Amino acid sequence: MAYIIFLGLFGLVFGMIGVASNPSPYYAAFGLVLGAASGCLILSGFGITFLSLILFLIYLGGMMVVFAYSAAMAAEPYPEAWGNMSVVFYVLFYCVVLGMGLGLVDSIDVLSIVGEFSVVRSDWGGVSVLYYSGGWLLLILGWVLLITLFVVLEVTRAVKYGSMCL
Repeated sequence: MAYIIFLGLFGLVFGMIGVASNPSPYYAAFGLVLGAASGCLILSGFGITFLSLILFLIYLGGMMVVFAYSAAMAAEPYPEAWGNMSVVFYVLFYCVVLGMGLGLVDSIDVLSIVGEFSVVRSDWGGVSVLYYSGGWLLLILGWVLLITLFVVLEVTRAVKYGSMCL
């Protein structure tokens, strides 16, 4: 189990380095998907499987909407790929900063510390309480997200700019 959590942490760090290295939105979406999958793998390694599945589905659904919108608005004729020198420089810079940070931290057994706070199968009770007590809150938040989507579309709408000419 420790190897699965280690693999998840490794993927999470490198997924976030892929996002922070600032490639084109076409290529940065892969880093976000890798980070989401690795974070859900970490959660399922600690026994929170249902929350991990729900988080993965909701996050990736939202990510696909954001990715489609940003790809449509930032239509670059020559997008920066992973092999461009600026992106490679940023990836190496973040790896060096990560290595320096790991060199400063003493050897801490993270799994034993987190294991003290871990509660197995606590996510089932949380889901039932969420729908029992917070059903109206979920409905209100859904409407807020829908209104936010329309506001963002209206604010960023332009007649002559972007690839989506209206």
